[in-house]
Amino acid sequence: MTLRRRLTLLAVTIAAAPLAVGGCTADRDPAASKAHAAPPELTVTPGDKTREVPISAEVGTAVKGGRVTAVRLTDDKGKQVTAEPREDGSGWVPSTPLQPKRTYTAEVTATGDSGATTTRTTTFTTMAKSTKPQITSTLYFVGNRTYGTAMPVTVAFDPGIPKEARADVQRRLFVKTNPPQPGAWSWLEDGSQVYYRAPDFWRPGTTISVRAGLEGLPIGKDRVGDAERTATSTIGKQVALEIDNATKQMTVLRDGKQVRRIPVSLGKPSTPTSSGKMVIMEKHERTTFDTRGEPDGGYVVDVDDAQRLTWGGEFIHSAPWSEGDQGSTNVSHGCTNVAANAADWLMGVTQVGDLVTVKGTEVQLQAGNGWTAWNVSWDEFVRGSALPVSPSLRPAPVAPAHPGAVAGGSPAPAPSVSGR
Repeated sequence: MTLRRRLTLLAVTIAAAPLAVGGCTADRDPAASKAHAAPPELTVTPGDKTREVPISAEVGTAVKGGRVTAVRLTDDKGKQVTAEPREDGSGWVPSTPLQPKRTYTAEVTATGDSGATTTRTTTFTTMAKSTKPQITSTLYFVGNRTYGTAMPVTVAFDPGIPKEARADVQRRLFVKTNPPQPGAWSWLEDGSQVYYRAPDFWRPGTTISVRAGLEGLPIGKDRVGDAERTATSTIGKQVALEIDNATKQMTVLRDGKQVRRIPVSLGKPSTPTSSGKMVIMEKHERTTFDTRGEPDGGYVVDVDDAQRLTWGGEFIHSAPWSEGDQGSTNVSHGCTNVAANAADWLMGVTQVGDLVTVKGTEVQLQAGNGWTAWNVSWDEFVRGSALPVSPSLRPAPVAPAHPGAVAGGSPAPAPSVSGR
């Protein structure tokens, strides 16, 4: 949260009445003890009468000797504002951004273990709509789709988020899974993308709901977040592709079992295919590769059944012109060439979010060239979080025979189509 100001409130302690003395011992009345127990100490933010509060504000709560049991947030017209508690109990987050130049009242009640309660009320006023430049965010997770089990929730930023602002931004990124499968966020070094995934691949049938609540969020000293973005989708069937340069073969796995092997032609030595763990990002029945202006490009070609793997233009696609080389020789500009009938079959099998593993080529996949959340170990992944990650959140001790064999999908937009 950007607002760190805390309202200091003194706990009210009810002094216990003196006990009557009638012998060597005196039994305490449990009801009387409950009545005379000290209520919990409760602190609420924003502080009372605070002005110029960002519209991204939430109701912060800190309790000693109890827990928050009720929060009611209303606007200056008496309308209740829906809000949800943070998992750690540190605050209540409005379900939508607050309105500029409006006054809000939060009434918070905390209950102690003994049943004694404390209620605090704070009234604050939001700032006018910010005139600072916005940081553009893009959520690569579309609603009402079916994604693969390797699908990371990806948020991209332009310009990138500076390190000192990443914790505040990350606290405004929310992911819920049903059934629960907790994960963590991890930033690219330049702050241009942040990924969310679990230690293991998503379980098929899982529903994932995402909220990037960045509208009006102060980011650094001179910028603000641009928009509120939400999406809910599900995880589908188990599918993975494994491509081996040594054999020039693609192995297609469904539910961890091989269903087909497909000959491939990868990038020639001057334009090699990247080795690493990638995720299918989008699918096109027909598209145009235009590489004019690129160092190793200069051509324009229409291709069928193209599936993007990297921002740099590596695709799996139909290449009838190289069918004689598939399975033996690498002749592409970095893409994975397959026969026309195989490419058409793959389009009906794969989904955006399926894991594609390529091995044995001359170059390694670069971080951020695509959705590269699975191209690092879990320990390395969590080091990229701007907030602490529980040490108990670990991958399953026994990996499946084919750890990438989990899938689902539907395309998220990409900036351009180049193709290699």
